[in-house]
Amino acid sequence: MVSTRSWRNGSAAERDFPVEQISDLVADEDTFLWIDYTDPEASDLEHVEEELGIHALAVEDALEPGQRPKLDRYRESLFLVVYDVGGRDASGTLVTHEVKAFVTERALVTIHGADFDTAEVARRLDADADQADHGVPWLVWGLLDTVVDHASTAVEDIERAIDDLEDDLFERGNPREQQIQRRSFALRKALGVVRRLVVPTKDSVASLLHGDAETIADGIRPYFRDVEDHLVSIADSVEQLRDAVSSVLDTNLNLASNRQNTVMKKVTSWAAIIAIPTAITGFFGQNVTFPGEGHWGGLIASVSLIVVSSLLLYRSFKRRDWL
Repeated sequence: MVSTRSWRNGSAAERDFPVEQISDLVADEDTFLWIDYTDPEASDLEHVEEELGIHALAVEDALEPGQRPKLDRYRESLFLVVYDVGGRDASGTLVTHEVKAFVTERALVTIHGADFDTAEVARRLDADADQADHGVPWLVWGLLDTVVDHASTAVEDIERAIDDLEDDLFERGNPREQQIQRRSFALRKALGVVRRLVVPTKDSVASLLHGDAETIADGIRPYFRDVEDHLVSIADSVEQLRDAVSSVLDTNLNLASNRQNTVMKKVTSWAAIIAIPTAITGFFGQNVTFPGEGHWGGLIASVSLIVVSSLLLYRSFKRRDWL
């Protein structure tokens, strides 16, 4: 599936034209194009490779899934790989979509799966149509700005989840250690995905701003700097949130250890209280003569010792907050 759009002199022009017309349209210096492929085959990209002079290695990478985020330079084009981040699924795993792009002087070719919707990119471009006279860099900005905004939203969602986790951590009467650990590990994994698939895009944007400065017009440069600033903020937030999740895990382990110590103190205290009646009844049950043997006075004395000793131990442990 392929969709095509063109702009001429900073204004929208043809839509849904055949890819065979690409070379004719880009021959006009005032025209630039956006060709968007969904799950293309190798035969589909042959037209683009011929029409725009895309390097064969770039086409090969475009057809290979699981590319790392990067920006490769070729003589006639750039090859960009970015990842769009959606929300988290029921298991807490972050949903990601791989997006690849060929960037030439007068055309942007995007390649992605059916799970990535370019409608938001198109809406963003239409909302900033006054920047269309900057050509292909404007299209690249629209793509980058969309995926970076999605990443920012995902990081904010993770931050809220960590705040909720910290609140639940000190919930009295229902510690739920295992649930907190599962949620912590899921959040840490999600942050790892952002760190691995989104943060490296910062280097690609920096390369566009500095290494390929001649391709970015001065009027659109502040927009790319804004994208770069958002990526820097995302990178900083990811590191801080990873530390926060680690702190939650450590605190949860410490709280579990403290609760275990409290339980052990209570068990030990009750065992000591129970040991007193056992010792006293054992003494009075010995097979030797002792004061009170066979009389009510011996029974009263043993019961009194049991009650008084148990109460004294209970009061002593209670004062030490062991019970």
